[in-house]
Amino acid sequence: MIVFPIAKINIGLRITGKRQDGFHNIETIFYPIRLSDALEFVVSDQFTNKDILKVTGIDPGSKPVDNLVMKSIIRLREKKPFPFLQIHLHKAIPVGAGLGGGSSDAACLLNAINKHFDLKFDKNDLRSIALEIGSDCPFFVDGIPSFASGRGEILTAVNKSLSGLYLVLADPGSGINTAEAYRNCKPEKPSVSLHDLFKLPLSDWKKFILNDFEAFAFKKHPLIGELKDELYNSGALFSLMSGSGSSVYGIFSEKPGLSTKLKEYVIWEGDCDSP
Repeated sequence: MIVFPIAKINIGLRITGKRQDGFHNIETIFYPIRLSDALEFVVSDQFTNKDILKVTGIDPGSKPVDNLVMKSIIRLREKKPFPFLQIHLHKAIPVGAGLGGGSSDAACLLNAINKHFDLKFDKNDLRSIALEIGSDCPFFVDGIPSFASGRGEILTAVNKSLSGLYLVLADPGSGINTAEAYRNCKPEKPSVSLHDLFKLPLSDWKKFILNDFEAFAFKKHPLIGELKDELYNSGALFSLMSGSGSSVYGIFSEKPGLSTKLKEYVIWEGDCDSP
């Protein structure tokens, strides 16, 4: 069975408080985009008594045993038995770019195994298991545009669509450590919820929709801020860093002409229609 785990961008990201469990409360809009990995699994032969993961494409920077895909299998098998698997993950979503690739891989595999082996977990079950893997992992169980709060697991579908617009995604390849990013941000509850700001016309987003991680990321890696400026200079209606970085996206009314500098870092572009 082969599936294609999608990436996401964050339209706004506010850190609203520190939790007693050590995590942070946030507000964000998770919006799926068509950039994806490829994930295939087959049942191992009868003499194999473990799961085997092979990773190609972009180097995830970790051993297969530490990959979130393997963690998702372990969590799922703790609930119900299913055969051992041989898995091939081809990475096209950059690691440490704020695009949720690892979480998407894990959630997509949860969905696929549940369907293939008819394990009969409902969506709430799968989201609960996904939360054990990562805070943004539950979003990818459904992968529909959503307002997220709590750790990122409290999801409310949003009706606003970016259909008809064009997205350019640039990645400087810097890599941002999420834990370090959180340590360098001061939690503050916004006066207006991002859920309401998202309903504003796109032309107003630049004034009101923020990513609290940008100040730290731009200071540590100035190129990220420079790429955001380049996107606006190219005619973006709205531009923002995704997640804790390091990728930056621009939303345009139509396919733009891009500067030579920007072209060097573009990793994906295309229509904003949800996958």
